[in-house]
Amino acid sequence: MSIAAGINGLWLASLALDGFLLAVLIVKGMWKTFPWFTAYCAWDFLETVVFYFLAGHPGYLSLYPIAESISILLGLAIVYEIFNHLLSMHSALRRLAKMVFRGAVILLLLLAGAVVYIHLPFNFADVRMALMSMEEAARVLEVGLLLFLFIFSSTFGLHWRQHEFGIALGLGILAVAKLTAVTVVQYALSAVGMINLAFLIAIDLSFLLWTSYLLVPERVVSGAVVPDRTQLEQWNEAIMELIHQ
Repeated sequence: MSIAAGINGLWLASLALDGFLLAVLIVKGMWKTFPWFTAYCAWDFLETVVFYFLAGHPGYLSLYPIAESISILLGLAIVYEIFNHLLSMHSALRRLAKMVFRGAVILLLLLAGAVVYIHLPFNFADVRMALMSMEEAARVLEVGLLLFLFIFSSTFGLHWRQHEFGIALGLGILAVAKLTAVTVVQYALSAVGMINLAFLIAIDLSFLLWTSYLLVPERVVSGAVVPDRTQLEQWNEAIMELIHQ
């Protein structure tokens, strides 16, 4: 089988898996619990359909930076959604998380504006490389936030059988795959075919993981099973004191 045929097959598979995942989210009513995650899946489905039919068309290269920018923002929104769920009982920490994510979005928008301004008048090759560098920075941020979440999973009361854990893990696989792809492609353009193949495998694995987690009943973690929760409460109290000073 050629690389092109493999990419085409994996592309169609990701479309089918994404469609099934969206159906699960809607039928089980989980779109109400995870609205940003649902929006991410719906956008990815639409993006896949459009780019599948635009493959090889000049419009593909024009739309890709816009589509990828929206995906990055939705990915950060999912990370915030997970933190928001886990910090629902800790108002100060939730407020801090909101400020951090708002700052991250503003920073990325400023970075995007700087990229556009620096490369006026537009030279497509330069802008393309600049946007890839910007995406690389955004993916580093996304991976860093997810890594922080996993390192302090016991403190946040996050168990591997919770839906939030599955969503974060799948998003982490995607973020690492995208970070690797966008980094490698800048130095090895000849390996684009293999990079796309590996990337699509990572996408399909993420969709399978998300669907499996949402179909299997999650484990409800009680406060008694999470001894480190007191540390989270101490963080919350410390931030509350800083806010009211």
